[in-house]
Amino acid sequence: MKVIIEKSILESILLNAQSYLEKKDLSQITSHVLLSIGNDDLEIKATDFEIGYAYKVKNVQVSTSGYATANGTKFLQIVKSFKEGEITLETINNSLYIKQNSSKFKLPMFNYLEFPSFPEIENKPKFDIDAEDFSKAIKKITPAIDNNNPKFELNGALIDIKNSFVNFVATDTRRLAIFKKSREIEQNFSLIIPKKAIIEFGKLFFENIEIFYDENTLIAKTEDFTFFAKLINGKFPDYERIVPKDKHFRIQLNREKMVESIKQIAIISNEIKVTLKQKSITFESLNDENIEAKTEIDFETGLEEEIDLSFNSKYMLDFLSSIEESNFILGYNDSNVPFTLEAKDFITIVMPIIK
Repeated sequence: MKVIIEKSILESILLNAQSYLEKKDLSQITSHVLLSIGNDDLEIKATDFEIGYAYKVKNVQVSTSGYATANGTKFLQIVKSFKEGEITLETINNSLYIKQNSSKFKLPMFNYLEFPSFPEIENKPKFDIDAEDFSKAIKKITPAIDNNNPKFELNGALIDIKNSFVNFVATDTRRLAIFKKSREIEQNFSLIIPKKAIIEFGKLFFENIEIFYDENTLIAKTEDFTFFAKLINGKFPDYERIVPKDKHFRIQLNREKMVESIKQIAIISNEIKVTLKQKSITFESLNDENIEAKTEIDFETGLEEEIDLSFNSKYMLDFLSSIEESNFILGYNDSNVPFTLEAKDFITIVMPIIK
């Protein structure tokens, strides 16, 4: 196997592959990337079994086709050390040689036949959705995905497909985030994608994407790359039951003013109390230490009575940082029950702090 490739292209592919590598046990084949050289292209794969990434590039000079593996981390470090320009990759006696001008490195290879196979798309249903919509949806709900919850299904995001819309859902039990996208789809189904897969998928850049799935795997493909993730098997909570059907109050608030005031109080405490009055909003810190913060803004809420809300500031800031609108709606029933934050197709339900 021998191929010549531009340093910038190879470095970019290897950089994206790092999150898919086994880092602790370097004796595992999954600590390596797999290089597959065709007649006029190079494909690089990386996987830790749970998620996988493959990128194919055509603007390479192929002298000899074949296969190679190399430790993905060392490979990247070597490529980074080179100057811009062409790099030659060549296999000799079960080693991968990486060369540029007078510089030459040698890395040992594993048997490429032992590299885990990627799932195939044949006979799998296809889920059609605009790439930009999909990326936007998962970025909005990602902050609400839980970490290391014993209920494994909460460590992922739910994609719930109905006849006329798709709901992207995540919860950490203290808040529930839902992004709704209208779309005509023939078959109803739902998938739970692990948080790690969601995060890595969100880092990829694409325009046209095809998504295939079965009960165990999600596969996303473009002309250049393939991404797959093992799905979480489990039953996601009945999230629709948690969404308040009616709100006694629906108050339109300004995003910029709320963000500025909440961030100011969050310097002292993440737990804050917000009091909405007819012509002003007060923000106060909630903590047990002998330290406090308070600020107030003039704002016409339209309320005839005061409303008190106590909550974790991160939940509201996560919501406000992910919306494009300058205003949003706060839905409120009572200080002891969840309240809602709404902007177009995105809603977050937040559990209040009860003291």
